[in-house]
Amino acid sequence: MVPDSTIGGARRSNREVYLHVMRALMLRDMRTRFGGSHFGYFIVVLWPVVHIFMLVAIYTFRHMPSPMSLPVTMFIASGAVPCLMFQYISREVMKSVMMNKPLTYYPQVKLIDVLFARIVVEIVTGFLGLLIVFAILIALGYDPRPADPFVAVQAYTMAIMLGIGIGTINVGIVSFFPAWAMGYVLFSIIMYTTSGVFFLPSLLPEKIYSIMKYNPLVQIIEWMRLAYEPSIGFSVDYTYLVLWVCVSLTLGLMLERFVVRKR
Repeated sequence: MVPDSTIGGARRSNREVYLHVMRALMLRDMRTRFGGSHFGYFIVVLWPVVHIFMLVAIYTFRHMPSPMSLPVTMFIASGAVPCLMFQYISREVMKSVMMNKPLTYYPQVKLIDVLFARIVVEIVTGFLGLLIVFAILIALGYDPRPADPFVAVQAYTMAIMLGIGIGTINVGIVSFFPAWAMGYVLFSIIMYTTSGVFFLPSLLPEKIYSIMKYNPLVQIIEWMRLAYEPSIGFSVDYTYLVLWVCVSLTLGLMLERFVVRKR
C-alpha cells in the first residue's frame, strides 16, 4: 500500500513522494517473486545463472567444441548473458503491469512508475546475476574479462535498451490482447533458439545467415563476442540496432500513453 503524502503532519515534497513510491514499488516487485521473501528474490537472481551453466554442462557432456577460440564455457556465457538480459526485461516489464495494475488506483502511483520500477529491478537483478557468473568463471579458472571491455558494455547496454523497448510494446499489446502474454513466451523461445547463443550463425550458408541477422539478438550477441575476440570479423549493423531501440521505445511509449492508460 502506498502511504499518504504526509508524515507527522508535515507534507512531503513531490520529489520525496515520488522517490518513496518508487522504493515501495521496487520492494514489492522483489518481495512478490518466488514465495514473497528475500530468499525468493535470490532464486530470481540465480535463475539465469543456472540456465547458463546448464547449457555449459550439456556442451561439456556431449564433448561439443567451441566454434571460437574461446573455451566452451566462455562461448556460452558471452551469448547467453545479453540474450537473457533482453528476454527477462522484455517479459517482466509486460508482467509488471498485469500484476500491479490495481496500484495505479492510488493517486501517487502512475503506470509509468510501475514500468520504471520493474525496469530498475530487472537491471539490478541481471547485473547481480552477471557478477555471480563472473565469480563462478573465475573459480573455474577462466578469465571472464573481455579483450575490449568498452565494446562489451555497449553490447550489454544495447540488450537492456532493446528489452525495455520490446517490453513497453508488450505492455500495450497485452492491454487489449491478454493472450499475448503466453504468445510472447513462445515468440521469445523462437528468438532465443535462433539468436546464436549456442552456435555461430555466421557458419551457416550466407542466405540463411543474412535472414537470421534481421533478428536483433543475433547482432547483439555477435557484438558481445566481438568484445572477446575482436579478430573474428563479425559485421554488426549498429545503425539497425539503434533503429530497433528507438522505434520500439517510441512505439511502446505511444501505446502506453494512448492505449494502456485509457483502459
